[in-house]
Amino acid sequence: MKIRNLSIVLAILVFLLMPFFVLAISLNPTNNQVQIDQLEQQITEKKDKIKQLEQSINDYKDKIVQTQQQASSLKNQMSILNNRVSQVQTDVLATQTSLDAVSLTIKSLTLSIQDKEKTIINQKKIVAELIKNIYKNDHENYLKIAATYNNFSDFYNKIQYVQKIDKELGGSLKTLRGIKTNLLNQQSEAKDQQTAFEDLKNKLENKKQDLEDNIGLRQNILNQTKSQEVVYNTVVKNLKKQAADEQNQIGNFEKQERLKLEQQGKLVAIASDDANDFNWPVPSHYITCYFHDPEYPFRKIFEHTGLDLRSALGTPVKAVASGYIGRANRCTTPSCYAYVMIIHNGGLATVYGHLSSIIVSNDQFVSRGDIIGYSGGALGAVGSGPFATGPHLHFE
Repeated sequence: MKIRNLSIVLAILVFLLMPFFVLAISLNPTNNQVQIDQLEQQITEKKDKIKQLEQSINDYKDKIVQTQQQASSLKNQMSILNNRVSQVQTDVLATQTSLDAVSLTIKSLTLSIQDKEKTIINQKKIVAELIKNIYKNDHENYLKIAATYNNFSDFYNKIQYVQKIDKELGGSLKTLRGIKTNLLNQQSEAKDQQTAFEDLKNKLENKKQDLEDNIGLRQNILNQTKSQEVVYNTVVKNLKKQAADEQNQIGNFEKQERLKLEQQGKLVAIASDDANDFNWPVPSHYITCYFHDPEYPFRKIFEHTGLDLRSALGTPVKAVASGYIGRANRCTTPSCYAYVMIIHNGGLATVYGHLSSIIVSNDQFVSRGDIIGYSGGALGAVGSGPFATGPHLHFE
């Protein structure tokens, strides 16, 4: 009796599951795998190209370092700048290639997500159809269904088939949940790639500006020296003296003003932790040159004493913390170096250089975030100083 009941139940499953598999085949989604494979191949090619470009960038850096170790001369200085221009050009190409690779990755993920979404929709339709059939045939006469088979052999084969299908269907809901989880992961990955895409776009624009600055700097040196070694040596000598004088003046002003402020008790009024928590002085956080940067083009002449922050000409420059203006050095010519020095509590002071204009005065108190002037650094801009490298703020 139990065997007979099992046979009847299996026969019912056959009846119910036939439309299920017909629907599963008919609703199979269009496969984007061929296009995805093509995109993956292109991504691999882009990554290989990036590796080659990165090697070229490192080669240019090595050449710059080697030249910097040689005696200062116009020829060597131009070699440094030429290699730097080539390095940045290659960096621009590498960044663009990375941008292309990310774009291809986003396309590939989008296609994969579309496939997964279609699969989920179709799986849901199949399950819904199965449930509908079960409900529709819930009260059918079991014996009537079993009697539709002409012989026991057909009935037995159908039972074997149903047992196989029943085993495969056991994990169908797990599969559906797995597809959904995979889809959510891919969507999250696509968002990360989109963020990387935007970051690379911004980096590319900065790299292009770096390239323009280096080309302009190279031309500026040629204009000042008239491509003559003797003129270059004179310019370098004057530049070294000017840089040393400025550093000495800044240091002396800081000591004198700090002593005066301490005697007046003004620094005590500033919160003790204020100077230990600096804001950024300009909106851009893109650093074009670091402290004692080994790639600084004039390193053979003098070390770079701060950070250079990308900043368009005329960008508001703000005090990074509260303090008193120790020195506001205004200029009326491009060869003059315009800067503001702020004295903070805790033995710290900050300097903001290459300013195109200054709106504060000596001994004036400024709060964190107050505008103290506007950025410069562009070739030929007032206050940029000699051998300007392009629009930026020098901060130290």
